[in-house]
Amino acid sequence: MSYRVVDWFRRKTENPEAVVLISFIVLTSITIYAFGKLLAPILIAIVIAYLLEWGVRALENRKVPRLLAVFIVFTGFIGLSLWIIFGLLPVIWTQLENLAAEIPNMVTKGQDLLQQLTARYPNYLTQESIQELTTKIGSQLGNLGKYMLSISFASLMSIATVLIYMILVPLLVFFFLKDKDLLLGWAGRYFPKDRGMLTKVGIEVNQQIGNYVSGKLVEIAIVGVSTYVVFLLMGMNYSLLLAVLVGLSVLIPYIGAAVVTVPVAIIAYLQWGWTADLGWLLFAHLLIQGIDGNLIVPVLFSEAVSLHPVAIIGAVLIFGGLWGFWGVFFAIPLATLVKALMNALGDGAPGMQTAENSD
Repeated sequence: MSYRVVDWFRRKTENPEAVVLISFIVLTSITIYAFGKLLAPILIAIVIAYLLEWGVRALENRKVPRLLAVFIVFTGFIGLSLWIIFGLLPVIWTQLENLAAEIPNMVTKGQDLLQQLTARYPNYLTQESIQELTTKIGSQLGNLGKYMLSISFASLMSIATVLIYMILVPLLVFFFLKDKDLLLGWAGRYFPKDRGMLTKVGIEVNQQIGNYVSGKLVEIAIVGVSTYVVFLLMGMNYSLLLAVLVGLSVLIPYIGAAVVTVPVAIIAYLQWGWTADLGWLLFAHLLIQGIDGNLIVPVLFSEAVSLHPVAIIGAVLIFGGLWGFWGVFFAIPLATLVKALMNALGDGAPGMQTAENSD
C-alpha cells in the first residue's frame, strides 16, 4: 500500500502539469487563508463578477458590444442590489423583529400543547419532564428573542466597513467585467507554460459551476416567489421572511428542504392550530418542494453538476464544518472543484498518460 502511494506521488511530481496544478492550489489556499479578511472586497467582487459574466456573454451572443453588455448587466445588478437593500431587507427585518417579539407567546402555546399531550399519554410523558423541557426551551428562545431584537445592521459591521464595501465592491465588479480579457491575459503571463492540466480543470469547473449557478438562481427565484404567493394568499404570518428562507433552502440540497419545513410548520400551527388551514398550508408547501425536486431541478440541472447525492451531503457537512455558512453556500462548487481535480490527477488524465509513456 505504501509503495503504491509513493509510486503515485512520484509519477505526479514527474509531470510538470501536475506540479503546476498542485502548486496553484496550495498557493491559492494559503493566500486565502492568510489574507482572506484583507482581500475580502476583492474576493467578493470576483465572485459577483463571475456570476454576472453569464449575462454579459448572453448579450454578446446577441451581437451586443461587450462594453454596452457590461453596462446593461452592471446597471441591472446595481438596481437589484438597491431594491434588496432598501425595499426587501427592511420588510424582512420588520417581520424578524415581530417574530422575536412573539416568541414568549409561542412558548406559552407550546407549553399548552405539551400539557395536553401529557394528559393524553401519562405513561409516556410526565409533568416533571415537560416542565424541565419547557423551561430549557423557554430560556433558549428568550435569549434568542432578546438577541434578535438587540441586533442591528450597525452591530453586524461597522459603518466605515459598510461604506467601503458599498463603494469598493461595485467598482471592482465593474472593472472585472469590463477588463476581463485584459486581466486574465496579464495574470496568464505569470503562469508556467506547462499548465495544460490547470487549464483543463479550469474549463471543466467553469462549465459545471456556470450551469449550476445560473440554474440555482432561477430555482431560488421560482421557489421563493411561488412560496411567497401561496403564503400571502393563505394569510400566513411572516410570509415574506419564510418565503426567503424557503427560497434560500434550495442552496443546500436535501437537507435545506427538511430543515426549513420545521419553522414553517411551527409558525403555521401556532397561528391556526390543528385546523384545515394548517393542513392546506403544509400540503401547498410540500407540493412546492415536490415540484422543485421532481420537475424544476431535473429541467434546470440535467447537464449541470453530476454529483452523487452522498457526495453532495458529504460536501455540505465537510465544507460547512470548515467554513460555516460560506462553506455550506459554496459546498457544491467546491465539491465540483474537488471532483475535477481528482479527474485531472487520476491515472486516466491525458497528461499522466503522456508522462507514463515517456517513462
